[in-house]
Amino acid sequence: MNLEPTSDAQISSREKAEMLLRSALFKKAFNPVLVKLEKLTSLTDYFLIVSARSGKHVTSVAEAVLTEAAGRQFPRYSVEGVKHGNWALLDYGDVIVHIFQTTVREFYDLEGLWAEAPREMFSEDLSREIDDARKNHDEDD
Repeated sequence: MNLEPTSDAQISSREKAEMLLRSALFKKAFNPVLVKLEKLTSLTDYFLIVSARSGKHVTSVAEAVLTEAAGRQFPRYSVEGVKHGNWALLDYGDVIVHIFQTTVREFYDLEGLWAEAPREMFSEDLSREIDDARKNHDEDD
């Protein structure tokens, strides 16, 4: 993980989401989706949604994202659920990160609730990291 400080003014919301996703992937989060909301709500520009295997895994992924964001000095507005382990929400204003246990993600179905919102494709490099994480997850199952 890269913890080099980054000013909010220097990067786009999209770049911030990808930086935070890399830290989640480092802790073996899987099945990431980037939902673009900027034209549908003033709440945020993006939801970054990832899955985790267990409560401890949700907590571990959330802590990695929190550490990355703090190291980059991203302003944080809210943190919910990190210690409970079913679903963590990390609000960075223009990017809100949701980390779910798989069954909880299916139950709440944020992707379905925001079905009209476009899904963003990830950069080529990040797509390779996601594929590697997916392979590792499949091997672990």
